[in-house]
Amino acid sequence: MANITREGYLDRELSWIHYNKRILEEGLRQDLPPLERFRFLSVVSSNFDEFFMVRVAALKRLFAAGGAGGEEAGKTLQAAAGMIRPMAAGLYRCLGEEIFPALARGGLERRTPPLSHDETSFLKPLFIREILPVLTPLRFGPAFPEGAAGAGTGEPPPAIANGGLYGAFLLTGAAALPAPAAGGAPGAFGGDCISIVEIPPSLDRVIWLDPVRPSRAAAGAEQASPGPASREGTQRWVLLEDLLMLWGDALFPGYEVKERTLFQVHRDADFSVDERRDGDFVEAMEEVLVHRDRSPAVRMVYSPGSDTITQALARRLELEPWELFPVPGPLDLGSLGSLREAPGFEELKAKGRRHYPHPAFVQDAPIWDIIRSGDALLSVPYQSFDPVVRFFQEAALDPEVISIKTTLYRTSGNSPVVRALEQAALNGKHVTAVVELKARFDEERNINWANRLERAGVIVIYGLARLKVHAKISQVIRREAAGLARYVHLSTGNYNDKTARLYGDLSLFTVRENFGGDATSFFNMLSGYSVLDSMSALVMAPRHLKRRLIELIDREARRASQGSPGRIAAKMNALEDPGVCAALYRASQAGVTISLNIRGICVLVPGLPGLSENIRVFSVVDHYLEHSRILYVNNGGAEEFFISSADWMPRNLERRVELLVPILDEGPREELRTILEAYVRDNVQAWDLRPSGEWERRSPGEGEKPFAAQEYLEELAEKAAARSRKTRRDLVVRRSPPAGIPGR
Repeated sequence: MANITREGYLDRELSWIHYNKRILEEGLRQDLPPLERFRFLSVVSSNFDEFFMVRVAALKRLFAAGGAGGEEAGKTLQAAAGMIRPMAAGLYRCLGEEIFPALARGGLERRTPPLSHDETSFLKPLFIREILPVLTPLRFGPAFPEGAAGAGTGEPPPAIANGGLYGAFLLTGAAALPAPAAGGAPGAFGGDCISIVEIPPSLDRVIWLDPVRPSRAAAGAEQASPGPASREGTQRWVLLEDLLMLWGDALFPGYEVKERTLFQVHRDADFSVDERRDGDFVEAMEEVLVHRDRSPAVRMVYSPGSDTITQALARRLELEPWELFPVPGPLDLGSLGSLREAPGFEELKAKGRRHYPHPAFVQDAPIWDIIRSGDALLSVPYQSFDPVVRFFQEAALDPEVISIKTTLYRTSGNSPVVRALEQAALNGKHVTAVVELKARFDEERNINWANRLERAGVIVIYGLARLKVHAKISQVIRREAAGLARYVHLSTGNYNDKTARLYGDLSLFTVRENFGGDATSFFNMLSGYSVLDSMSALVMAPRHLKRRLIELIDREARRASQGSPGRIAAKMNALEDPGVCAALYRASQAGVTISLNIRGICVLVPGLPGLSENIRVFSVVDHYLEHSRILYVNNGGAEEFFISSADWMPRNLERRVELLVPILDEGPREELRTILEAYVRDNVQAWDLRPSGEWERRSPGEGEKPFAAQEYLEELAEKAAARSRKTRRDLVVRRSPPAGIPGR
């Protein structure tokens, strides 16, 4: 019970670390293929990077402020460090002792120094020819305290980019070189000095020695010839940074390299744009990106090799010992995606996952005819994202479409949705895009898309001051015989065709008049001066959504207290809003049965006598990232189903524009029921939150068959697609006229 506060809640930050512990457990599973395990470890590594840049940075500021809040922040920082260090150690132990050897046995062999003579003969000329010219050594300064802060150089220390990967070299020698009056050669320090070299993001970190896959060792360059022969079926690879550590001396002629190491710095990213600068908001956001590379450091990850360099870096970056993380393996695992995507080697990857066509959208009819036939619920990645892309593409080309409006939060590189919006504007349609520049770590990409759209003639709106537009909604207005029709798409996830193959999300296509009216009012509110007191069908945060959630929960509690069976089921990424948690506690005390499928953070404690004994909390961690949000309330038998863009967190309910969407057609409602029940049944990938605050993995009971929700949902999508194909064949047969009928 150590993690439970006096108020009956779990610590938010520690709950998030527990979530990553569940992901790490997937990476530690020896029954999974090694590249699938490597993917889970990469996710944990990337999540910890963001945790330090955002949450630890905020806690450090709170701790520095002192007071009761500072004292609590200090305890959380200490507890977090105590959890993360052993997790990181276990991650790298698994990587070095299990995953890399398993990859080598399967034919993907990492080569590390010392390299063979043949390998050196191939790689060293490649390094000198294609990598060395791209690198830029930067003077960092003297290696010891008496020369700190660049003394004797007359210049500030070089900027170290947030999240950049660097090599650092301890240099000595060149004492005979003349020292300029100010600045100049490192020899002017009169002692050992340090130079740092950034590994440019334009270079591929994975370099292949064998001809199966060419290397992009330098931007736009291909490997000129295959490397030395290896055993048949093996594809060898090295990391670019290993070559830098081997032959980086060539950057410092006249100096001796005494020591060398690799490092990565994470900086405070928990700050926002000045939202008072409405006139130059894009410029203000660009300044945020620059500031992110200059903000205070919160962690340094480094490879062992030089205490001298490490301590010099820590002094310059003003990092405490607990903020230094040595790792015995590759840094920045998240950027090694090209390894996971190596062609072939299917036995090293997770079993092939398929994305099946949605049965309603396989027809040759225009998409507008399909949506008019009834509301359609799309479940990605089990069903293909193609209907969403088709929605925009057909709107761009259809001469009867006069207007397209959409919200863009996180889009992919070369997004087909963005291309369709550009085409629509060039075709003379009225196109409006609400581009949320404040999507953390995607700001630069969104600025680029916004500029592209504006050049094509799209009206681009940069969200709202002091509110992040997180709602996912699009509207297409089309001329039809009966008048203007408003087609609406609403989603729990982003308009991103790449993540739609990796994230579990839900979306609704509808042409209901009240949804269309709400969509029109919503976009008018974002683009002009209007206040939405209420909408007909949709519920919006921050004005109404939290209140509506609490009303639904309290209504269920009232019905349960009057003898009606009360039941609530919900699925989301995070639960931490105190007001919503308090309502759930009240409902539990009133006898409502509550089932909460929470992917990540959960501060509510289930199973506490007299408080939450009727609440069950569980989490599913599997191949796809669980991202959909669903709410079910029994409502005395008049059941209600919703999907939403919002998690039950203060930031979503109070500081973001979000939408809660009722699902009204019986078909989509039954699909949501099936999804919720599938996760409840999962006894393979599910974890249950115990009253102690600990998570316990489920396993099949005696005589119980293993059941994994994601596999089951994929099977359902396959069966639905197969039934649709059979139905279409039957229709073709029935529509063919029997032979011998006159006049046919």
